[in-house]
Amino acid sequence: MSRIYEALQKAETERKLERREPEPQKPAYSAPVHTTTAVAVADEDHILHAPIVTEPYVEPSYARQPNDNSLDLSKVVTRPWALSPTQTPALLERGPAVEQFRSLRSRIFELRDINPLKTILVTSGLPQEGKSFVSTNLAMSLARHKNSKVLLIDGDMRRYTLHQILGCESHPGLADYLAGKATLVEAMQRPEPFEKMTPGAASIQQNLTFIAGGNGGDKAADLSGSPRFEELIRLASPHFDWIIVDSSPVVPVSDAVNLARSCDGVLLVARGGVTKFPVAQRAQSELKASNILGFVLNAVEEVPNVGGYYGYYNAKH
Repeated sequence: MSRIYEALQKAETERKLERREPEPQKPAYSAPVHTTTAVAVADEDHILHAPIVTEPYVEPSYARQPNDNSLDLSKVVTRPWALSPTQTPALLERGPAVEQFRSLRSRIFELRDINPLKTILVTSGLPQEGKSFVSTNLAMSLARHKNSKVLLIDGDMRRYTLHQILGCESHPGLADYLAGKATLVEAMQRPEPFEKMTPGAASIQQNLTFIAGGNGGDKAADLSGSPRFEELIRLASPHFDWIIVDSSPVVPVSDAVNLARSCDGVLLVARGGVTKFPVAQRAQSELKASNILGFVLNAVEEVPNVGGYYGYYNAKH
């Protein structure tokens, strides 16, 4: 019985040897292949071949950028500011307007709890809808909250107006930095101590840094698409809790679309009784590639339905 078993085993071994193909001899030299490589993944039943294209490794551009966090904010100049009380209600202690901006600030913090959010671009469909008013007061409201460090940038290099609201100089500004005519620190400014240091004014003096628009003129479109704006955000981001960018209207010109690529989110401003629905739709469509946080409805009158402090009118601005 054992001899029969041994004979069967021997016959099975011989059949396996007959089916085995001879191994090819390796060439003395094999030239390296740089185009494709075949990867075989085997299981019990199948062998899958997946060609993978291999190219020389190129270091990505962001990896070559220096980790430059050496922005020395102690060198930022202080200049006299003359804030317009009618244009800066966020500095008030009480009232309907300041409460509206506190509510907007709360919504912004809620959004930041969901996704990373630091750089916010504020724009509108057309001019005269209140985007500069909203961006300035939002920045001030954020600066008053928990001593947050805020950088306010006038990104409307065609019709820059934030310096008028703040009552300060407009040069050098963003256009000068993007054109390589000024450093980032040279484009920044902070307010000198105000004569009447109310709690709101004291917070602004300590926490708000401003970059004016400068004068982009006919080159504003090219400057808004400059990679130096992304560099500005990268350099400034470690030093500020919030960066608010006021930009040109999005329907007439493309500046806001260019700047929005470097921002975490976009706030659209519409003016009550003025902004047409198709304009709001067009503005939203122009920024479809960006993270639109929502609309801010500006200059709306509402009849109060609750008495006392919590029933108030929304002032027009």
